[in-house]
Amino acid sequence: MDIDMIVKDSNGTVLADGDSVLLIKDLKVKGTSVTLKRGTLCKNIRLTDEEDEIECNVDKVKGLVLRTEFLKKA
Repeated sequence: MDIDMIVKDSNGTVLADGDSVLLIKDLKVKGTSVTLKRGTLCKNIRLTDEEDEIECNVDKVKGLVLRTEFLKKA
């Protein structure tokens, strides 16, 4: 991962490994029948090699990759 990469949420707040984030929009998860509701908490996120994506685990889905434009820091 690039050291100079800064990952920001939809409000421009900087995110780091281990942060918790909230969904700001209902999202359908591809390949499943699960829809994550607005306000769902994703704990202990992991940054990826992409500046606009994070990885997290949610109750129903493990190893989920989410775009930062749909998240805000909790």
